[in-house]
Amino acid sequence: METLTQLRQSNATIGPVVAFDFDGTLTCADSFAAFLAWQAGPLRHALGHARLIPAAIRYCADHDRGRLKAAAVGEFLGGMSRGDLADRANAFASARAADLLRPDALQCWNDWRARGARLVIVTASPEITIAPFARALGADNLIGTRLAFDDQDRVTGALDGANCRGREKVVRLKQVFGDDVDLAAAYGDSDGDTEMLAFAKVSGLRVFTGRP
Repeated sequence: METLTQLRQSNATIGPVVAFDFDGTLTCADSFAAFLAWQAGPLRHALGHARLIPAAIRYCADHDRGRLKAAAVGEFLGGMSRGDLADRANAFASARAADLLRPDALQCWNDWRARGARLVIVTASPEITIAPFARALGADNLIGTRLAFDDQDRVTGALDGANCRGREKVVRLKQVFGDDVDLAAAYGDSDGDTEMLAFAKVSGLRVFTGRP
């Protein structure tokens, strides 16, 4: 993935920018939930969910998805090194990509690629867990939720910045491509994509239904 600076510098020469949400759009399931279950194993996953009940109750009151996500990250990934997490994400993508990616979404992705578009995944899932999928798809950029790491490069259980959902998706797109970004198309599947879809010339909400 290119850096934000490199993307801004090349913005004048790139083709149309097309943004795809990941979970539920390019995939038929929530990849981060699937990753946590795969990483933890059945018993550890069940115990972890039990310990997350207070966080789930708090979410019912404050509807803060970022706080709930951070609690899950702390429960299942807290203390893991960045390198180990990246390795596990690579292994998960290799094992599960064929079961997760929608064929009709991939066809749309490839059609835009053939038209010279710059393809961007914009997701609320952590960038580090989606990065292997993005590389395999040949994404030009990945914009997602960032996890916080301590000075020993271990997961702290907090987010580094805002949860990449809703208005934050547009904020992050503008950070990468500039305030005058011309979003040719965007695809999503939930109210977390509403602002990004409204920002695009062509928008597709829940247009992909294929299953692997």
